[in-house]
Amino acid sequence: MAAPELLSDREDGDASQVLRRIFGYDEFREGQREIIEHVVAGGDALVLMPTGGGKSLCYQIPALVRKGTGVVISPLIALMQDQVDALRALGVRADFLNSTLDFDEQRVVEATFRAGELDLLYLAPERLRLESTQKLLDAGDVALFAIDEAHCVSQWGHDFRPDYLALSALHERWPDVPRIALTATATPATHAEIATRLRLEDARHFVASFDRPNIQYRIAPKDEPKRQLLELLRSEHPGDAGIVYCLSRASVEKIAAFLADNGITALPYHAGLDARTRTANQARFLREDGIVIVATIAFGMGIDKPDVRFVAHLDLPKSVEGYYQETGRAGRDGLPSTAWLAYGLQDVVQLRKMIDTSEGDDAHRRRQGRHLDSMLALCETVECRRVQLLAYFGQEGKACGNCDTCLTPPESWDGTVAAQKVLSTVFRLDRERHQRFGAGHIVDILLGKKTPKVAQFDHETLSVFGVGAELSAAEWRGVVRQLLARGLLAVQPDHGTLALTEASADVLRREREVPMRREPERTPKAKLARAAKSAAAPAELSEEATATFEELRAWRSATAKEQGVPPYVVFHDKTLREIATLLPSTLEALGTVNGVGENKLAKYGQQILDALAP
Repeated sequence: MAAPELLSDREDGDASQVLRRIFGYDEFREGQREIIEHVVAGGDALVLMPTGGGKSLCYQIPALVRKGTGVVISPLIALMQDQVDALRALGVRADFLNSTLDFDEQRVVEATFRAGELDLLYLAPERLRLESTQKLLDAGDVALFAIDEAHCVSQWGHDFRPDYLALSALHERWPDVPRIALTATATPATHAEIATRLRLEDARHFVASFDRPNIQYRIAPKDEPKRQLLELLRSEHPGDAGIVYCLSRASVEKIAAFLADNGITALPYHAGLDARTRTANQARFLREDGIVIVATIAFGMGIDKPDVRFVAHLDLPKSVEGYYQETGRAGRDGLPSTAWLAYGLQDVVQLRKMIDTSEGDDAHRRRQGRHLDSMLALCETVECRRVQLLAYFGQEGKACGNCDTCLTPPESWDGTVAAQKVLSTVFRLDRERHQRFGAGHIVDILLGKKTPKVAQFDHETLSVFGVGAELSAAEWRGVVRQLLARGLLAVQPDHGTLALTEASADVLRREREVPMRREPERTPKAKLARAAKSAAAPAELSEEATATFEELRAWRSATAKEQGVPPYVVFHDKTLREIATLLPSTLEALGTVNGVGENKLAKYGQQILDALAP
C-alpha cells in the first residue's frame, strides 16, 4: 500500500487552523466547534447529527490536534478504503486494518501505528474484540476512540451489529482516552439506549437539528411504480446519481433490468449477489458519475458520496428511522435533492403480515408494529412531512414549503360512511359466511363487479354488493389502506386476508368518525423545481459558469480515474461550482475557495488554473 503524502508537521492545537489548512473551510458548521473543542480537551461525547451535517470532522480534527492516533470504529469494511483515500488526498496520514489486507500489509500498518506515524486508523468492531488488536493499541498512543454509526448498538434498531455491544469496554481498558460516538439517526429512546450500552451516560450529549432543508420529501400513491420511477428519473434527474430501494432481492433485479432497458445506467446490489459483483457495483457507483444503484437496505450505510441527487423507495420502509437514514444519503453536499417514495395498499398488507410472522417475542412484534404505525402516519399525514419527521425525533419544525403536502396540500374528507361500507363487507363475509378475503375482492364486491370469484362464492347476494359505486377502485383501495394504517382493519398472517379489529366496532356503531386523506393532483414539475432551488443555498450557475463547471467535472473524472479514487475525493461538486463562478486566476485566489486545502492546492492547483485559462 503506497504511503500517503504526509502532513509537514503535527498540528499546533488550533482546530480552526486545521479546518482551513487541511480541509479548506473557513468556518465550522453549526455545532461542530463546540463538539471538537470538547473532545480535544479530553471529554467524552455522544453526537446526534444528520447525514451531511459534518459528523466526520467532529472526530477527524480532534485526532489531528491531539497527540497520538485517532482510532475509528466503523462497521463498513467495504468503504474503509474510500474513507482512507479521501483523507490521504487531504494529506492526512490514514490507514485501516480489516480482513481485506494480507498478512504483510497488516504488519506494515501495525508498524506504522506503533511508530506514531498515523493520524487516523479505521477498525471494524469485530477486529477490536481481538486480544491482538487490543495489545497493538496498548503499544501505541491513542488520541481518541470514535464510534461511527453508533445506532448499530441498538438491539431493536434497523442496523443492529452485535459486535458493537463489546464497545462498552473501551473506557475500562483505556480510561484516559476520550470517546466520541456518532450517529445520523436516533429517536429519544434510541439515544438513551446508545448512551446506556456504550456507557456514555456521563458524556456530553450534542443533538443537532435533524432538518435537511435541501431534501424535497415526496410520497406518492403507487400507480405502476416502475413507470412512475422512470418518469421521475427522466424528467427531474436525467444523468444524476441516485439510489432506488426495494424490499426484496427479486424486485432489485427486476427494477435494475427495467431501468437499464430504458437507457439508464442502473446496477443491482443485494446480499444474494456474490461478493465480487456487490463490490464491483458499489465501486462503480462511488467512482463514476451518473450511476443509479438499485438495492435492498443492505446498501448505503456510511456511503460518503456527496452528489447523490435522489433516493427513491419503491416499497414502504419498516420504520421512520430507516426511512430517514436512507433518504439522508441524498444531497450530502447541500444541493437540491429528492426523497421520493411510492406507497400503496399492498405495502401495508405485506409489512403487517411480516410483523405478525416475524421471529421474536410479542414485545418485539409490538415494537415493530409501533415503528410501522409511525411510518404509516408519515405517509398519511395532511400536514407538512418535514414537521412530522422532525417530531418523530423529538424536534420542532415549521411548514417547510419543500415537501409534497406543502406544495400541493391534500384535502381531508369525511370517510366514515366509506369506512363503514368496507368494514361491513368484511363483517358479513367473516361472520355470516365464515370467509376471509383480501382487499381486491372486497373492492370488487363494493363496486358490484361480477368476477369469477364473486360468482364462485355467490357474493352477488350480499347486501353490500354494489353499494360503493360513488368511489373508483383506486379510491376504495385508498380507503382500505387508510383503515389498515389506523388499525381499523387487520391483516391475517396466513394468507394476507382482512379481518376486523376491536376498534372496528366503534366505526360500525357510528361512535367514531373517520376523516381521510384525498390524494391531490400531481404537483407541476416547475413548482417542485422552484421549491427545491429555494431550499438550497447555491444560486443557479450562469450559462458560461455551467460550461466551465462541466469542463472541471470532466477534468476531475479523468484525474480520479487515473488515481483510482472516487471523483468526490478529488473535489466535491460544490467546490467546482464555486471555482466555476469565481474563476480564480492565481493559486492564492484558488486557495480561498471552500474545499481547497493546502494539500489539494499543491496537488491540483496549477491543473485547475490551466483548465480555466482562456
